[in-house]
Amino acid sequence: MCHDSTQARAVLRKGLGLPVERCTHLHRYLVPWLRDNGDPHHSDVRRAYYAVASLLAARPRSTRDSAPEPSASLPWYARPNLGASLGQAVAQGVMKDNTAAGALHLMARQSSDAIHPALPALVRQLANAGITVDWAVLLSDLARWNRDRDRIATRWLESYFRTSTHTTDPSDTEPSPNDPAVNDLAEENDL
Repeated sequence: MCHDSTQARAVLRKGLGLPVERCTHLHRYLVPWLRDNGDPHHSDVRRAYYAVASLLAARPRSTRDSAPEPSASLPWYARPNLGASLGQAVAQGVMKDNTAAGALHLMARQSSDAIHPALPALVRQLANAGITVDWAVLLSDLARWNRDRDRIATRWLESYFRTSTHTTDPSDTEPSPNDPAVNDLAEENDL
């Protein structure tokens, strides 16, 4: 939708960081794709869709026009989450460690009402540096944030620290020999 229509992209961009109730102009593009189906968490899912659609629409042209990342072919557990993307930014020197880690630690303590407004600036910084975000993983994480925040935040932080310290490639499904957890296990076995 965003790729083919500049009008749709412009309208969807207006929803950046806003709650669904303030995004009536986005309904035309997103409501046909969403169904309530009696889901008690429908409002969280809807907000996640609106947020990710706005983030996708706001990507710089260079990012929009590039080929999609191959992470879609990876098993779900191996796909990079927001923590891995931030870790990649630190590993490449695009962001400072304390800035990225601070943002993740702050989000880990907040509800979705607080993290949604912060996402546009964070994702824009990643996009401007050429670091991709796996939109399907982000959508899933945001949709479940209010009921599974601790688990998602822990996964983001673990991925961040593995990626930012070069111990794990975010797309690598096997533990790296340099991973501290692997080295600790080897040392324990030597005792």
